[in-house]
Amino acid sequence: MFNARNQGLCYAVIRNINYSASMDLEGKDALSVIIVGASGDLARKKLLPALFSLYSQGFMPDRFHVFGFARSAMSHEEFRARVGEHLTCRYVPEHDCERKMAEFLSRCHYVQGSYDSPDSFMDLYQTMKPLELGRAHRLYYLAIPPSIFVDVARAMGRAGLVTCTPGKTWSRVIIEKPFGSDRESSDRMAHELAQAFPERDIYRIDHYLGKEIIQNLLVLRFANTIFEPLWNGRCIEQVQITWKENIGIGSRAGYFDEYGIIRDVIQNHMMQILSLVAMERPATLNAQAIRDAKLDVLKHIPPLRLEDLVVGQYRRNGKNPSYNEEDGVPRDSVTPSYAAMALRVDHARWQGVPFLIRAGKGLNARCNEIRIRFRPATSNLFSGALSSLPANQLVIRVQPDEAVALKVVSKVPGLKLTLAETELDLRYATAFNVVIPEAYEGLILDAIRGEKSLFIRSDELAAAWDIFTPVLHELEQRRIKPEPYDFGSDGPAAAGDLAARHGVEWL
Repeated sequence: MFNARNQGLCYAVIRNINYSASMDLEGKDALSVIIVGASGDLARKKLLPALFSLYSQGFMPDRFHVFGFARSAMSHEEFRARVGEHLTCRYVPEHDCERKMAEFLSRCHYVQGSYDSPDSFMDLYQTMKPLELGRAHRLYYLAIPPSIFVDVARAMGRAGLVTCTPGKTWSRVIIEKPFGSDRESSDRMAHELAQAFPERDIYRIDHYLGKEIIQNLLVLRFANTIFEPLWNGRCIEQVQITWKENIGIGSRAGYFDEYGIIRDVIQNHMMQILSLVAMERPATLNAQAIRDAKLDVLKHIPPLRLEDLVVGQYRRNGKNPSYNEEDGVPRDSVTPSYAAMALRVDHARWQGVPFLIRAGKGLNARCNEIRIRFRPATSNLFSGALSSLPANQLVIRVQPDEAVALKVVSKVPGLKLTLAETELDLRYATAFNVVIPEAYEGLILDAIRGEKSLFIRSDELAAAWDIFTPVLHELEQRRIKPEPYDFGSDGPAAAGDLAARHGVEWL
């Protein structure tokens, strides 16, 4: 094992080594999953249930253990009790549920320590070593604020917990957004993390990419011949991506007021979705080809201009407080809880097609969807029955109730010629008689297997920040006040004006 105390930390030169990760663990190898920040909600409500689901389905090797690490004082038994509160037997018969849970919990262990202390991580090592019994792969999940990513990575490196050179074992790290607050801070974080982990072992997770409906975008586009000939500006009028929440920021004021809606949702989740919608056909389905195709899209999107952006902030409506009345938010805060924007992809395929994006909190619904509106028919053979034919729409609903719907014009049954817009609707919950995996299940399994196609590469991240960094700096330097909108409404009125300036309306 590489020992950083004696040899220094891993530097970028290691990334030039030709490395091909094995897709599966050998049966004799141990796997240790270390969750740093194991006392938090993300670990207890998402990560540990996902690991239990993978264990229940037989995806974990015989010598598999989970190690929780956090500052909170806790015994192994107390940790297991907390973990057990959120486990469900989605993949296990009811009669076998209790036994399977007990098996999994017996593999869960806890170590208390300081995040920036090499000695604390040495304590973790002393707990792991007797259980690993020799050769072991290690997957670290940093379920902690990004502000301490680098301190943790350094402490792990100095404790000798990171295997930096390709070989029979690996050490990988999964990190959660936000990856910085602009291009400069993101680059700095990437550089500092690379001192402990080479880029090939850094897995930047976006849980939206783990959702089944998002993974289906590639299949929908490239496995169905009806779509690809139409997937261009000659046939598509506009693309809209919407992310709405009908709740406020709640207890996240400290985080949200520092970052705002653009950094929290749009720069990451929604740009990843946009890149999958707009990308060219990848040469293959391997990680490099898919991420190269997404990067090409991001590099063809010019920086967002202020005139193509609307920012808003929810205000009191009945019992729902305004954004500035939320606990922990300064009364003079100009952090937007809503943003709508028009982007373009400067590529021959997408000439003349506006990409409208909107995201916000305190709105009138909870939904995340992609709407692709095709150009209307140039002539109407059925003008006697319907004076204007509605344009076809492809609707991909990410949440709630994952679905794909195609809006078409059909004849209404009867003796007269009457036309109406109808939906061809594929709802995942009813169409597939399977348990739909949670996003974290698939992403964690991919990280274990070394499959990176659904994780964000450093150059993708840089390209996405290039789109937003100039306008974010302008908003903050000028302290531009967001337009108020009523809690529970569809957002600020100016968003409608923005769409109209681009010749469309919100769908």
